[in-house]
Amino acid sequence: MITLALSKGRIFDETMPLLKAAGIEVLEDPEKSRKLILPTNHANVRVVLVRASDVPTYVQYGGADLGVTGLDTLIEHGTDGLYQPLDLQIAKCRMSVAVRADFDYAAKVKQGARLKVATKYTTIARDFFATKGVHVDMVKLYGSMELAPLTGLADAIVDLVSTGNTLKANHLVEVERIMEISSRLVVNQAALKMKQVDIRRIIDAFSAALPVHSAAAK
Repeated sequence: MITLALSKGRIFDETMPLLKAAGIEVLEDPEKSRKLILPTNHANVRVVLVRASDVPTYVQYGGADLGVTGLDTLIEHGTDGLYQPLDLQIAKCRMSVAVRADFDYAAKVKQGARLKVATKYTTIARDFFATKGVHVDMVKLYGSMELAPLTGLADAIVDLVSTGNTLKANHLVEVERIMEISSRLVVNQAALKMKQVDIRRIIDAFSAALPVHSAAAK
Protein backbone atom coordinates (compact mmCIF):
# COMPACT_ATOMS: atom_id res chain seq x y z
CA MET A 1 0.00 0.00 0.00
CA ILE A 2 1.25 3.47 -0.95
CA THR A 3 -0.05 6.28 1.27
CA LEU A 4 0.05 9.90 0.13
CA ALA A 5 -0.49 12.68 2.70
CA LEU A 6 -2.25 15.82 1.46
CA SER A 7 -3.94 18.80 3.06
CA LYS A 8 -7.32 20.09 1.92
CA GLY A 9 -7.58 23.20 -0.19
CA ARG A 10 -5.17 24.62 -2.70
CA ILE A 11 -2.46 21.98 -2.35
CA PHE A 12 -4.99 19.15 -2.75
CA ASP A 13 -6.58 20.77 -5.79
CA GLU A 14 -3.30 21.54 -7.51
CA THR A 15 -1.89 18.06 -6.81
CA MET A 16 -4.79 16.37 -8.62
CA PRO A 17 -3.44 17.00 -12.17
CA LEU A 18 -0.09 15.54 -11.13
CA LEU A 19 -1.78 12.45 -9.73
CA LYS A 20 -3.77 12.13 -12.93
CA ALA A 21 -0.51 12.20 -14.88
CA ALA A 22 0.55 9.23 -12.76
CA GLY A 23 -2.71 7.45 -13.61
CA ILE A 24 -4.09 7.96 -10.11
CA GLU A 25 -7.55 9.39 -9.45
CA VAL A 26 -9.00 10.09 -6.02
CA LEU A 27 -12.49 8.57 -5.91
CA GLU A 28 -14.10 10.88 -3.35
CA ASP A 29 -14.33 14.66 -2.99
CA PRO A 30 -12.72 15.70 0.32
CA GLU A 31 -15.07 18.67 0.55
CA LYS A 32 -18.11 16.38 0.49
CA SER A 33 -16.81 13.36 2.35
CA ARG A 34 -16.13 13.11 6.08
CA LYS A 35 -13.53 10.42 5.47
CA LEU A 36 -9.92 11.17 6.29
CA ILE A 37 -8.61 8.28 4.18
CA LEU A 38 -9.70 8.48 0.54
CA PRO A 39 -9.51 5.58 -1.92
CA THR A 40 -8.13 5.94 -5.43
CA ASN A 41 -8.61 3.97 -8.64
CA HIS A 42 -5.59 1.91 -7.59
CA ALA A 43 -6.31 -0.56 -4.79
CA ASN A 44 -2.77 -0.13 -3.46
CA VAL A 45 -2.78 3.69 -3.38
CA ARG A 46 -4.67 5.83 -0.87
CA VAL A 47 -4.72 9.49 0.18
CA VAL A 48 -4.79 10.58 3.82
CA LEU A 49 -6.04 14.08 4.66
CA VAL A 50 -4.08 15.86 7.38
CA ARG A 51 -3.41 19.43 8.48
CA ALA A 52 -0.89 21.16 6.23
CA SER A 53 1.53 21.55 9.14
CA ASP A 54 1.34 17.80 9.88
CA VAL A 55 2.25 16.49 6.42
CA PRO A 56 6.04 16.33 7.07
CA THR A 57 5.43 14.60 10.41
CA TYR A 58 3.26 11.89 8.85
CA VAL A 59 5.87 11.27 6.17
CA GLN A 60 8.86 11.42 8.51
CA TYR A 61 7.44 8.86 10.94
CA GLY A 62 5.91 6.52 8.37
CA GLY A 63 2.23 7.44 8.69
CA ALA A 64 2.49 8.19 4.98
CA ASP A 65 5.02 7.12 2.36
CA LEU A 66 5.03 10.47 0.62
CA GLY A 67 3.29 13.82 0.81
CA VAL A 68 3.00 17.30 -0.63
CA THR A 69 3.88 20.25 1.59
CA GLY A 70 4.84 23.89 1.28
CA LEU A 71 8.45 24.97 1.56
CA ASP A 72 7.42 27.16 4.52
CA THR A 73 6.11 24.14 6.45
CA LEU A 74 9.19 22.12 5.54
CA ILE A 75 11.59 24.78 6.84
CA GLU A 76 9.69 25.13 10.10
CA HIS A 77 9.43 21.35 10.60
CA GLY A 78 12.94 20.38 9.53
CA THR A 79 13.93 17.77 6.96
CA ASP A 80 15.23 14.85 9.04
CA GLY A 81 14.18 11.55 7.47
CA LEU A 82 12.68 13.24 4.42
CA TYR A 83 13.79 12.89 0.82
CA GLN A 84 12.78 15.89 -1.32
CA PRO A 85 12.93 14.83 -4.96
CA LEU A 86 10.80 17.57 -6.54
CA ASP A 87 9.71 21.17 -6.34
CA LEU A 88 6.20 20.68 -7.72
CA GLN A 89 5.82 24.39 -8.56
CA ILE A 90 2.25 24.47 -7.21
CA ALA A 91 0.48 26.53 -4.52
CA LYS A 92 2.90 29.37 -5.19
CA CYS A 93 3.03 32.41 -2.92
CA ARG A 94 5.67 34.34 -1.00
CA MET A 95 6.81 34.85 2.57
CA SER A 96 6.86 38.54 3.39
CA VAL A 97 7.16 41.14 6.11
CA ALA A 98 4.18 43.49 6.47
CA VAL A 99 3.52 46.47 8.74
CA ARG A 100 0.93 49.19 9.25
CA ALA A 101 0.94 51.74 6.45
CA ASP A 102 2.02 54.47 8.89
CA PHE A 103 4.89 52.44 10.43
CA ASP A 104 8.41 53.60 9.48
CA TYR A 105 9.86 50.14 8.87
CA ALA A 106 13.12 51.35 7.32
CA ALA A 107 13.97 53.38 10.41
CA LYS A 108 13.08 50.51 12.75
CA VAL A 109 15.29 47.85 11.14
CA LYS A 110 18.62 49.60 11.39
CA GLN A 111 21.55 47.49 12.60
CA GLY A 112 21.09 46.57 16.25
CA ALA A 113 17.42 47.58 16.40
CA ARG A 114 14.73 45.57 18.19
CA LEU A 115 11.43 44.64 16.57
CA LYS A 116 8.37 42.82 17.84
CA VAL A 117 7.24 40.33 15.18
CA ALA A 118 4.07 38.23 15.07
CA THR A 119 4.16 35.03 13.02
CA LYS A 120 3.70 31.29 13.08
CA TYR A 121 6.85 30.95 10.97
CA THR A 122 9.27 31.64 13.80
CA THR A 123 12.30 29.87 12.28
CA ILE A 124 12.02 31.73 8.97
CA ALA A 125 11.40 35.07 10.67
CA ARG A 126 14.22 34.72 13.20
CA ASP A 127 16.75 33.67 10.54
CA PHE A 128 15.71 36.51 8.22
CA PHE A 129 16.04 39.27 10.79
CA ALA A 130 19.28 37.77 12.13
CA THR A 131 20.86 38.31 8.71
CA LYS A 132 19.87 41.99 9.00
CA GLY A 133 21.33 42.33 12.49
CA VAL A 134 17.89 43.07 13.93
CA HIS A 135 16.86 41.65 17.31
CA VAL A 136 13.33 40.29 17.35
CA ASP A 137 10.85 39.57 20.09
CA MET A 138 8.71 36.82 18.62
CA VAL A 139 4.96 36.58 19.19
CA LYS A 140 3.70 33.25 17.90
CA LEU A 141 0.22 33.34 16.39
CA TYR A 142 -1.70 30.78 14.34
CA GLY A 143 -4.27 32.96 12.59
CA SER A 144 -5.63 36.46 11.95
CA MET A 145 -2.03 37.65 11.73
CA GLU A 146 -3.10 41.02 10.33
CA LEU A 147 -4.62 41.97 13.68
CA ALA A 148 -1.26 42.02 15.47
CA PRO A 149 0.04 45.36 14.12
CA LEU A 150 -3.44 46.90 14.23
CA THR A 151 -3.86 46.19 17.95
CA GLY A 152 -0.30 47.00 18.97
CA LEU A 153 0.56 43.38 19.70
CA ALA A 154 3.46 43.56 17.25
CA ASP A 155 5.32 46.01 15.02
CA ALA A 156 5.37 43.66 12.04
CA ILE A 157 4.14 40.30 10.82
CA VAL A 158 5.82 37.60 8.78
CA ASP A 159 3.27 35.65 6.79
CA LEU A 160 2.40 34.08 3.46
CA VAL A 161 1.15 36.50 0.83
CA SER A 162 -0.59 35.57 -2.39
CA THR A 163 -2.48 38.50 -3.90
CA GLY A 164 -1.88 40.99 -1.10
CA ASN A 165 -5.57 41.85 -0.95
CA THR A 166 -5.95 40.85 2.71
CA LEU A 167 -3.08 43.13 3.68
CA LYS A 168 -4.60 46.04 1.78
CA ALA A 169 -8.02 45.47 3.31
CA ASN A 170 -6.46 45.77 6.76
CA HIS A 171 -4.30 48.83 5.93
CA LEU A 172 -1.05 46.89 5.99
CA VAL A 173 1.77 47.13 3.46
CA GLU A 174 4.26 44.51 2.31
CA VAL A 175 7.72 45.94 3.02
CA GLU A 176 10.05 43.00 2.31
CA ARG A 177 9.87 39.67 0.52
CA ILE A 178 11.74 36.97 2.39
CA MET A 179 11.41 34.08 -0.06
CA GLU A 180 9.27 32.55 -2.78
CA ILE A 181 7.22 29.57 -1.62
CA SER A 182 5.95 26.56 -3.55
CA SER A 183 5.06 22.99 -2.62
CA ARG A 184 7.50 20.08 -2.49
CA LEU A 185 7.07 16.34 -2.84
CA VAL A 186 8.54 14.70 0.26
CA VAL A 187 9.20 10.97 0.63
CA ASN A 188 9.90 8.76 3.64
CA GLN A 189 13.44 7.48 3.14
CA ALA A 190 12.70 3.98 4.43
CA ALA A 191 9.61 3.70 2.22
CA LEU A 192 11.66 4.73 -0.80
CA LYS A 193 13.91 1.72 -0.23
CA MET A 194 11.13 -0.78 0.54
CA LYS A 195 8.63 0.40 -2.11
CA GLN A 196 11.09 1.79 -4.59
CA VAL A 197 9.40 0.72 -7.83
CA ASP A 198 5.96 2.11 -6.97
CA ILE A 199 7.23 5.35 -5.44
CA ARG A 200 9.71 5.98 -8.25
CA ARG A 201 6.90 5.55 -10.75
CA ILE A 202 4.94 8.32 -9.02
CA ILE A 203 7.98 10.60 -8.75
CA ASP A 204 8.80 10.15 -12.45
CA ALA A 205 5.20 10.80 -13.50
CA PHE A 206 5.05 13.96 -11.38
CA SER A 207 8.37 15.14 -12.81
CA ALA A 208 7.26 14.57 -16.39
CA ALA A 209 4.06 16.56 -15.77
CA LEU A 210 5.88 19.68 -14.55
CA PRO A 211 6.41 22.62 -16.93
CA VAL A 212 10.12 22.49 -16.18
CA HIS A 213 11.50 19.33 -14.66
CA SER A 214 12.75 20.00 -11.14
CA ALA A 215 16.09 18.80 -9.91
CA ALA A 216 16.26 16.73 -6.76
CA ALA A 217 16.43 18.90 -3.65
CA LYS A 218 19.74 18.86 -1.86
